[in-house]
Amino acid sequence: MNEPIMIFKKPSYPINPALLEYLQRFDRLSEVSVFYDDLLRFSGSVTVYDTMDQDTLWIRVYYSEFEREEIDLNLKKIYSLLHSDGNLSIIKFLNIDSIDYCTFGNSKPFRIKVRNILNDNYTHFYVKKADASRIYGLELEHILSPDKINFLVYKDTLIEEHIMGIPGDVFIKTLLQERSETEKAQIAKEFVKFNERCMIRLLGDMRSYNYVIVPIHDFDHVVYKIRAIDFDQQCYEGNFKVYRPQFFKENYPMVKLVKDKLQESSIEQYKDEERAVLAKRILSAENRINRLLEIMGEDELAPEAHLQQLKMELYRYTNDMNFKKAKSMGTVMSAAFEFIIRNFKNTNLFKNKM
Repeated sequence: MNEPIMIFKKPSYPINPALLEYLQRFDRLSEVSVFYDDLLRFSGSVTVYDTMDQDTLWIRVYYSEFEREEIDLNLKKIYSLLHSDGNLSIIKFLNIDSIDYCTFGNSKPFRIKVRNILNDNYTHFYVKKADASRIYGLELEHILSPDKINFLVYKDTLIEEHIMGIPGDVFIKTLLQERSETEKAQIAKEFVKFNERCMIRLLGDMRSYNYVIVPIHDFDHVVYKIRAIDFDQQCYEGNFKVYRPQFFKENYPMVKLVKDKLQESSIEQYKDEERAVLAKRILSAENRINRLLEIMGEDELAPEAHLQQLKMELYRYTNDMNFKKAKSMGTVMSAAFEFIIRNFKNTNLFKNKM
């Protein structure tokens, strides 16, 4: 549980022409020129602290008056593309309250706070360096997860909408123990499903600060959902454990919750449910998924050593020869989806014969 399972920092992979064409086909390309590197030219900054006066590892950045005017206008246009299909009439009602820069992690994103001056409602979005791995991860999240996600790409810049929720590490530290026993059992169930979903779609590095807990009020109780918020580690690492949140020490309280609250039969049931749901989503978006996997199959997303390690570990885990034959991380993903669909169909066939 305590051994490090990620050693090297992941490099950024370029967007190839086929992926760019795919993004254009599904309206993921921005018509507004905004560059990550432009935002790096800030002239000053101050540290951002949380409500407990702890350093958040974000800094609030400032720009010269001349640059700020152009940056603000383009960021407002980006917001309108993300949330209202580029309707520029809303720009006069928007204000860019702050631009924060994260000094921690791989992507070093900018967080943009946009406020509606008529009612003081506000939201955030992020500007990052475009990376093929992250884009594949975002697109798979949009297609296969319970929640949709908006993002745009402009040349080498990626714009992501904010995913609302309580950061997993904050929830575990300050709120988890206060939940009722019923709520803890429900959270344990969600973690099992989240763990299974990440494993099947090879989304790695789901440590507690890379996902959020989303409380949803339903009649007389609260239901908790878990959503990934960082997609940098899509199909990169060779170690299969990286794709299973249960093996990160930061998630130990959640793992312990599963052991304390769920019987083995329930855990297997929830895994089966998540596999069935994923299989249905893959089949319902078959053409889009197949095109994305075809592009991934021709793309370089990891070092050769990572590919060889992962496909052999998956082969030993499943005894499926398709993993052993995989030529790229994209074909590993294809093999994973084929494995899930095959088992889903076989299970349904067995049920129908009973």
